[in-house]
Amino acid sequence: MTSARHDIETRDDCERLVRAFYGRALTDPVIGWIFTDVARLDLEAHVPTITDFWETILLGAPAYRGGAFRPHAELHLKAGLRGGHFTRWLMLWSETVDGLFEGPRAELAKQHAQRVAHAFHGRLQTLPGPEAPAPVASSAAGITVTLHGGPPPR
Repeated sequence: MTSARHDIETRDDCERLVRAFYGRALTDPVIGWIFTDVARLDLEAHVPTITDFWETILLGAPAYRGGAFRPHAELHLKAGLRGGHFTRWLMLWSETVDGLFEGPRAELAKQHAQRVAHAFHGRLQTLPGPEAPAPVASSAAGITVTLHGGPPPR
């Protein structure tokens, strides 16, 4: 018996993966609200861009020219993205890849997603979340001191 799955080989494969992933993610009870309520994701507008991203990563096509971090930083400022959100995203992504494809590029898709999720989560932890208090400023003798979080200097 032969497997119906093959490796990711074309842009159409990348788009198929992206659409299948978002089909799951948008209705997921853990992270779906981030896409629907916070990002208010227009899937048809988003699919070509995210397909470009994965086509660039997996097939070496120079399709993606955007900055992937900024939109996630904006979401974090609104929703406070946490480690569990990234864990769930990775689980859904890996399950989607495994359900559709097998081969070196399919493995690369999962490995790259792990690297991106880890890097983004780490960078987002340096930003304030929506629950962070506004900076406190005070002025004395013409000097303005702004508190941005963390313990005061000693």
